[in-house]
Amino acid sequence: MDTAKNTDTTSWWERLTERCYATSTATLARNVKQEAGASYDALINDLEKPLEPHFEQAVARQLAAGQPAHFRPARTLMPVMMQRFGLNESALEEGGLINHADYVALRDTCNACGAVGDCWKAMRANAELDECRHICPNANAFDALAAR
Repeated sequence: MDTAKNTDTTSWWERLTERCYATSTATLARNVKQEAGASYDALINDLEKPLEPHFEQAVARQLAAGQPAHFRPARTLMPVMMQRFGLNESALEEGGLINHADYVALRDTCNACGAVGDCWKAMRANAELDECRHICPNANAFDALAAR
């Protein structure tokens, strides 16, 4: 009987702990952003580092609500997004397949994107091309460049 009671207590405690963590994750992410700026910058610019799902979602919401002034999606997200479309950023520039003004326009569109939180999560999750087409405002331009 003690074993059954102990299992119920452990299960209850684990649920409570998980619930407390889940409800405080947004605050934790906000505190990391405010108090540990360099660590937060490294975190949002590293698309490979595994993150706990609740924390990753909280960071994505922060990015969607307004990215930090020093975060440039075109620097972090656009090269990865371009790879999904079969493009290589440096090869496009070097090969003259894209002129400077067009490239700047692509970067400006990326930096002003309203879906940066969704894009960040998608690039971290190695999203398939179809999902990328739905997220990215540069999708048509990337498709046209890939068709060249």
